[in-house]
Amino acid sequence: MTSGKKSSEKLTELEWHRKMAAQLFNLTWSLIDKGENRSQEENDDMIHSAHASRYHWTVVVHSEEYPKAGPMNLERGDWQISRVYALLKQPEAALYHAQRCLEICEENNIGDFDIAFAYEAKARTLSLVGDKNVSKFIEKAKEAANAIAKKEDKDYFLSELASI
Repeated sequence: MTSGKKSSEKLTELEWHRKMAAQLFNLTWSLIDKGENRSQEENDDMIHSAHASRYHWTVVVHSEEYPKAGPMNLERGDWQISRVYALLKQPEAALYHAQRCLEICEENNIGDFDIAFAYEAKARTLSLVGDKNVSKFIEKAKEAANAIAKKEDKDYFLSELASI
């Protein structure tokens, strides 16, 4: 996560939280991208880094000192945590975070690919337990995909949705 180099960069406590939130989010992605090649230790690290990233985003968002940080960072954190637990076949935790992601999107009128991915997370999680509502959330995700502004985002989203 760090290069080991000493930095003369002096960060405020809030800047440090912002930096850690982003670094841990990216670390989680790198572990997700390893696929089935992760060790048990890396699976554990993936869980911890996803939760830690979400925590640091919470500190940043609630400080209100970073106007570009907001509920979108929180729902993306919950989406990532849900994906981690889905990959690890832990549906109860995955469902909790998928639901939180969806609630944050709905409460804050967050649309575009974020709401589509919130529905995707819910569908993916429900598929782990064979819930009959999977198709309902896949349909909601497809409907939400129609509102994704960028073609490359829409194409990526649809490829992820197809993996359920």
